[in-house]
Formats: sequence, structure tokens, C-alpha cells
Amino acid sequence: MTKRMVIMLIAVAIVFGGIFGFQAFKAAMIKKFMSSMQAPPQTVSATKAELSPWQPKIEAVGSLRAVRGADLSLEVSGVVDSISFNSGDDVKEGDVLLKLRSADDVAKLESLQATAVLNQLTSDRDLKQFKIQAVSQATLDTDKANLKNAQAQVTQQQAILDKKTLRAPFAGHLGIRAVDLGQYLSAGTAIVTLQALDPVYMDFFVPQQSVARIHIGAAVTVNVDAFQDRTFPGEISAINPKVDASSRNVQIRATLKNPDRKLLPGMYATVDILTGAPENYVTLPQTAITYNPYGDTVYVVDDKGGGAGAGAGAGVKSPLIARQSFVTTGPTRGDQVAVLKGVSAGQTVVTAGQIKLHNGSPVLINNSIMPTADASPAVPLDR
Repeated sequence: MTKRMVIMLIAVAIVFGGIFGFQAFKAAMIKKFMSSMQAPPQTVSATKAELSPWQPKIEAVGSLRAVRGADLSLEVSGVVDSISFNSGDDVKEGDVLLKLRSADDVAKLESLQATAVLNQLTSDRDLKQFKIQAVSQATLDTDKANLKNAQAQVTQQQAILDKKTLRAPFAGHLGIRAVDLGQYLSAGTAIVTLQALDPVYMDFFVPQQSVARIHIGAAVTVNVDAFQDRTFPGEISAINPKVDASSRNVQIRATLKNPDRKLLPGMYATVDILTGAPENYVTLPQTAITYNPYGDTVYVVDDKGGGAGAGAGAGVKSPLIARQSFVTTGPTRGDQVAVLKGVSAGQTVVTAGQIKLHNGSPVLINNSIMPTADASPAVPLDR
């Protein structure tokens, strides 16, 4: 090899070394620049997915009604002569509540009763005369007809008189009196409501596909807005034997014990029908789920190192990585949702702030403000 060739090889080596060195330097500078341009961590709240018992149930809404309840009125018109009850009284079946003025009806009844007594005496006397052939059979037949007619008129007048007296048709609790002494009442005017408050019914509707899971005697729990801190137990007592053709729903009736009379007819209520043994589901707050047409997703927080204790407290944590995961959701209860696939118990899941994230986003967890995850949330009453 000549001296010239050696010099040329050395020159080529220097040129190529410079080019490759420059490329390596350029790549390092680009990598450093890209790392400096990385998005800052996004602050989110997160929670750990937990395995919890879940009672299968059917939820519905309906109204309460008394087992026996009626707005009491009279069939005839007249002037109120006496009132024998006060608003809010408890009464027994048959108790007299109100009477209309009835002096003329009583007088007419007494007149008819006197006529019936006279006809009875005449019939008895003619019967004795008939035995000695002093009167004819025709006379005896006339006497019997007159007696029956007189007795029928007495019964009719007694019925008219009874219609002017209002009696409790069943035992129960009276409402507010709507009439006063001396007032003229037309037939059918509401006087007072009477309600038997223990037990009470709850009527509600369920879709026809749920009927197979419901049976007579199934346990239910009822909630009303008036008593948000209390549930009322009961059981299914009747299932309508037909499906409503317009809504494809079936009417169900539950019976609830109400010894303290907290539940009142007409109240709006929600009911949970227990349909099986409790199951264990991974549960998350509903805010953790992002619902999309192509699938429901959550952001799982992965600890790539340096993020110990993520999601464990209310303070600000070190940066972690958010990973998007598709999930299959199940039933819901209150603010919670059951996750059937996609999340395992113990994984940390973002519950608020997902709109800022994409797959691989660095995150900071700050749980100073957390979304609610109550299985039985209650609407606060205005104070």
C-alpha cells in the first residue's frame, strides 16, 4: 500500500467520523429538546377500585295508597244538625260522625209505623174472625197485602232516615273536617277523608322483562323524600295478571307495615325489589366512566416508579402515568357502577379530570376534592 493510499483512507475516515458524530450530536439534541417540550402533569382525582358486595335488585317509582281509604259524603242533601268528630280523630267502624236535620223524616216514619201497627192488628183480628167463618178469604188476603205494604213503607222511610246519618264505614284516621254545623250540604259533598294507615300499599310499574324476577312475598325496601334517613321494609302482595298494552309495563303492589303512620297515602316513593343473593363486584364512582359510542373507558393510573402511595390520601402526589382502558359496566346503584371487565380490584382509577388526559399522560393525584360515590344518595331538603 502506497503512502498516498494511506493518506486517502485516513481522510475518508475523518470525513465519515465527522458526519456520524454530527448525526449523533443532532439526535441527542433533538431528544433533549423533545424531553423539554413534554406536557406537564395534569392534576386529577383518583380512587382505588374495590371489591364490594352488591345486592341484585329492581328499582321502580310509585305512589302510596291506603289499604282502605275514602272521602266520606252523604247520598242525600240537607242541613247539618250535629257533628260528632274532630279533625284528626281515630274512629271505629260504625261510629256516628254527622247527622243532617231529620225531624220531618222522623215524624213520617212514626206515622208509617203507626199505620203498620194498625194493619197488623186488623190482620190478627180478621184471622180470628176467619176461623169462625165471620169474614171471607178475600178479606184476609187484603189484610195481608195492606200489612206488607205498610211494613215496606216503614223500611223505605227508615232507609231515607239512615242516609241522613254519616257513619264510619271502617276503622281509621280522619282527616280535616270540611263542613260546619248548620251548613247546607248537597248530595255527594265531601265531608272528611277517612284512611286506614296501617298497613299501606305501594303501587308501581316494572317492565315486562322484569316480571320473571319478581314473585309474591319478595322483599322490598321503600324510600320517601320526607324521611331520607329511613327505609321502610315490605313485601310484594299482588302482581297484575296482564301487561299494559301501551307501555308494556306490569303493575305491582307491595304491602308495608306502618305502625307509626309515617307513610301517608299519595306520597311519591322509590322501591327496591331484592331479586337474589348478594354478589361481589368491582365498584367505581360513576364519574370514573367515560361513555362513548365505541366503548366505555376509564383511565388507570400506572406507577412507573417514584409515585408511591398514589391515590391513597388527600395530598398532592408525585407524577404518574394514565393509561386508557376499555371496560364493561354492569348495574348501577346511587353514585356507584359495577365494572365487570377492564379494571381489577386494587387498581387506581381517575375519577375526575379525564377530559384533560390521553393515553400515556403524566398525572398528579390530588384528592382534596372527591366526587361522591354513595350507594344510596339522598337529595338534601331545603332548610
